[in-house]
Amino acid sequence: MTADRPTRFASDLLESAAVEGKRESRSAKQQLDYWARVGRSVSMHQTAARRRVVAALAGELPLADLTEAERLVANADLDASIQMQAQSWSFGEHLATEGVTTVALDDEGALVEYRPDGSRLVLVAPDSRA
Repeated sequence: MTADRPTRFASDLLESAAVEGKRESRSAKQQLDYWARVGRSVSMHQTAARRRVVAALAGELPLADLTEAERLVANADLDASIQMQAQSWSFGEHLATEGVTTVALDDEGALVEYRPDGSRLVLVAPDSRA
């Protein structure tokens, strides 16, 4: 068995793993390992059902043509892909390139207006909120 390496997980996955792991008498880490191994196994098997799911995800086969089990796998794959893309894509940066001003919380909890020219204006400082 290879040694573990430090890694980061999305907090929602870690929280879900802790809950599910408790039900299955596993630690959160053990549950994440379990889920990863199951996912790897499913992803590696090129069965006819897996090829149908891949075809549906590529838009080559309507999702409605998949069996219930195949749709479950396709939806899980889509959900994971969407979540991963959402974590790596900055909607605010995209809007700025479109000339749109946005308002969001910064890392310190201040409410900040972000302008397309790159400037920013603190609207509410973190210590001024009730």
